[in-house]
Amino acid sequence: MTNLDFLLNKGPSGNVEDGLNELRYTILTQGIPANNEGMSDLRMYIWLILLNAPPLRTDVYLDLVQQGASPAHAKIQNDAFRTFPSDPLFRRRVTQNSITRVLNAVAWRLNDAHEARVNGWQSPPTLSEFGGSPTDTHAPRRTSGGAGGGGTTTTKRTAAEGVASVSANDAEQIGYVQGMNVLCGPFLYVARSEVEAFTGFENLITRECPGYVRGAMDGVHKGVALVDRVLEAVDPKLYAHLVEKNLPAKLWAFAPVLTLSACTPPLLEVLRLWDFLFAYGPHLNVLCIVAQLVLIRGNILESKNPGPLVQKPPPLNAERIISVATSFASKIPEDMYEDIIHHAK
Repeated sequence: MTNLDFLLNKGPSGNVEDGLNELRYTILTQGIPANNEGMSDLRMYIWLILLNAPPLRTDVYLDLVQQGASPAHAKIQNDAFRTFPSDPLFRRRVTQNSITRVLNAVAWRLNDAHEARVNGWQSPPTLSEFGGSPTDTHAPRRTSGGAGGGGTTTTKRTAAEGVASVSANDAEQIGYVQGMNVLCGPFLYVARSEVEAFTGFENLITRECPGYVRGAMDGVHKGVALVDRVLEAVDPKLYAHLVEKNLPAKLWAFAPVLTLSACTPPLLEVLRLWDFLFAYGPHLNVLCIVAQLVLIRGNILESKNPGPLVQKPPPLNAERIISVATSFASKIPEDMYEDIIHHAK
């Protein structure tokens, strides 16, 4: 039995937040055990815990699927076949039909929540219908901190409140945008069912990074701007070189910000990177993108045309990226780190 097995079986020895911190640290130092295809009995279960995603009744998901094509169906069809198209492991395990079903279900859910808000109806429970009382609470959630240092708090929210907290601050509708298929793909790959994948994916986009899929995708643009700011803070020489070559982050960082780096293969390394991001906060993807540059800084600085290097970086190496990204903590001003934490909300 691994440490993770033991921790998950026995539950937290003290309060829940202490247990979550122990879980996060174990993931950081030991990883989540998986076979050579990235399959693990624990990974999806751990992701759902870290994303604070209670179980969803299967009939709730089936009701959404039975609604058929959502208003975003045409976009979803165009994107489904582009989801990890060159990864044989993904193509063997995940069908385009399953991607289409989950994305349409999420699109219907977001559409229903938007109509409820616009018409003044009570927001429908959108993150869990787990059969409990309306006053059931979720696990503690992170509000600040990360791999570089602490700061957690316990927040009690009902399922309906989860929607309201997102909706109340939305200037525009949260809906389907191109790129959501790439965010959905890893969930379908590691999950044991479409219901699990739907639950994890919906919690990610509505709680952790609603700004990435809202209207003009302001959260992504903020993240891209932060890539430049972080790079300038941690490696001024590399930043100046890219500026001189007219390669600001807005020309190449949009996709890795939006997809939490899932646009860069291989998928197995994406899964390991997401283990870390879900443990300490998806906002840390900004640091991970900068870390990927720093890892190839020699090649970039020596190149007269570094554009291809930054636009199509080498394959992910999650362990090295995480190591470099966590080393940035002491180099980033506190106000910048706060901006990183909140940029996707």
